[in-house]
Amino acid sequence: MQTVSSDQDSVLLIEANLDDEDGESLGFAMDLLLEAGAFDVFFTPIFMKKNRPAIKLSVLCAPAERDRFASMLMKHTSTIGVRYQRMQRVIMKRHFKTVETRFGPIRVKVASHGDLVKQMAEYNDCAKAAREYGTSLETVKQEVDRLLNS
Repeated sequence: MQTVSSDQDSVLLIEANLDDEDGESLGFAMDLLLEAGAFDVFFTPIFMKKNRPAIKLSVLCAPAERDRFASMLMKHTSTIGVRYQRMQRVIMKRHFKTVETRFGPIRVKVASHGDLVKQMAEYNDCAKAAREYGTSLETVKQEVDRLLNS
């Protein structure tokens, strides 16, 4: 069972503005960054000088990983430089449990902060079960929710 016990830490936000990158290259870069351990990768549509449409590529990672992720951005995108800033965040404590459903075992993320508790079925487990049982993703998620709330 993986547990995150701290409710506060630091992350690094690394960004690059890209006005000459195609969608396939952006998707490939996102996959590589996530596979390398980035906490999150996301795109924001922006306008650059001369009203050129562009994409801002943002990566959240551990502060100690700055150089590795900056190098990856410069290698796998058209950027010639990146910006970064350290950010504080408050996070919910997290752990996983498994719920036995009629579609097989489904992992559930349990997040808590004070007296607030959230439970979310893991997408990959639900999607795998939906494919295997020939049902909808929503049906699997509803089954997990029913078991969690019974």
